[in-house]
Amino acid sequence: QVQLVESGGGLAQAGGSLRLSCVASGSFSRLNVMTWYRQVPGKQRELVAGTSMGGGTTYKDSYGDSVRGRFTISKDTTRKTIYLQMNSLRPDDTGVYYCNAVVGAEYLSYWGQGIQVTVSS
Repeated sequence: QVQLVESGGGLAQAGGSLRLSCVASGSFSRLNVMTWYRQVPGKQRELVAGTSMGGGTTYKDSYGDSVRGRFTISKDTTRKTIYLQMNSLRPDDTGVYYCNAVVGAEYLSYWGQGIQVTVSS
């Protein structure tokens, strides 16, 4: 079983910044990829940013089109943690941000509980 704990969400003004963190813990042989997604009511969950955590994967850092150039994903593989630095926030960045981890040779996928980010205009 894998547990993902997100932190750092909250309220920001447009043009401001927030930093999210996600820590993975539990029983798994290797951590392959960790990714941030977000969801707003009535819309599908969308990719925000993802990064390789080693595990032999060749996954390259990736970003959703709407956040590229404003958000930066980083990682601490020894702490099994990823971060999402969100700058130049816009009201349409509002949503619930979910952390996802793909683990093991079976590439099993796990989700965090999600954390709310609200950007006011």
